[in-house]
Amino acid sequence: MQQAERKFHLKEFKSISHAISTYEDLDLLIKHLAEGTTRAFNAKGCCIMLLDEREKQLFTVSSYGISDEYLQKGPLFVDDQYSAMVTGKPVFIPDMQKEKNIQYPDAAKAEGIVSMLSVPIKFRNVILGVIRIYMGESRNIHEEDIDSLRVIGVNLGLVIEINGLNNFLEKVKIAMESLPLRMTQE
Repeated sequence: MQQAERKFHLKEFKSISHAISTYEDLDLLIKHLAEGTTRAFNAKGCCIMLLDEREKQLFTVSSYGISDEYLQKGPLFVDDQYSAMVTGKPVFIPDMQKEKNIQYPDAAKAEGIVSMLSVPIKFRNVILGVIRIYMGESRNIHEEDIDSLRVIGVNLGLVIEINGLNNFLEKVKIAMESLPLRMTQE
């Protein structure tokens, strides 16, 4: 296993933080985060997944470097007590074939994925999803990079929550505008 080398330094972290706070298009932001994270870590790929609370499943909102076949391998249920979705903490799996809690080890092997870092996307104490970085070889991740990714996950969670709130308010506004005038006057 290779020595852990820092990937996010202050310059990169500031750039990512600036993007998170200024992008107006959430889909484009998430797409750029997946691609940028893959490139920064020289990884096989990155996938950003959000939780469907009703189904208790993760669904992919953006990915980079990972095949559609792998992404559509089956539902990802949130039931593993050791997952980042449950613990709220980053989880690093150095060898996907040796980890007993991996749902689809054969699909990971076929995709060429050896190790994975999963970082929760959080808003306050609520886990909204995960950022998963897939590596084609077993390697260590620098602890400061994991901390940087944890902060990025919290900032992304805030943006996702604000975006959801804005969508809700827009729907309320449209509903209010469609009420008969007599109902909006006192």
